[in-house]
Amino acid sequence: MEGLVRIALFLGYILIVSQLKDIKRIFQYHGAEHKTIQAYENGEEVVLGNVRKYTTVHVRCGTSFLLIVMVVAIFVFAFLGRPPILLRILYRVLLIPLVSGISYEIIKLAGRFSKYKIVNILFYPGLLLQKVTTREPDDSQIEVAMSSFNRVIEAEDELKKSKVILETTSS
Repeated sequence: MEGLVRIALFLGYILIVSQLKDIKRIFQYHGAEHKTIQAYENGEEVVLGNVRKYTTVHVRCGTSFLLIVMVVAIFVFAFLGRPPILLRILYRVLLIPLVSGISYEIIKLAGRFSKYKIVNILFYPGLLLQKVTTREPDDSQIEVAMSSFNRVIEAEDELKKSKVILETTSS
């Protein structure tokens, strides 16, 4: 019950803050980010016309990850029973890496197998929650997402070049 209450509070909070004007704008940028990454993952050039056509939901979204963390925590903490409160708090703190690690692997698998209908059914609650945490962006927001994405790709390329130079000079 405690886990379900935690999830209900989280969902309630998301629903309440999603009504704020500034948060709605942030959620549009969130949607632009999803559209951009989907264009890239589908092998398309990251340009406005290509990015615009994608959906604002993404199976590996951080919003879905948070929901997965809460569900995994319910199952992991269920094995602990009901120890005294101080011990319960200690267990929960110590098990944070386990819960987050399991959740991370689950969301990685979801991304890898997202073409399968069963995966989309299992992760539908997270996708549904993204209908609240993303909004359809305007073109200027998509431009910001594309620019940010391209800078990340450039930084990764530079990092790869640096590693190659280091490897060749140390050989």
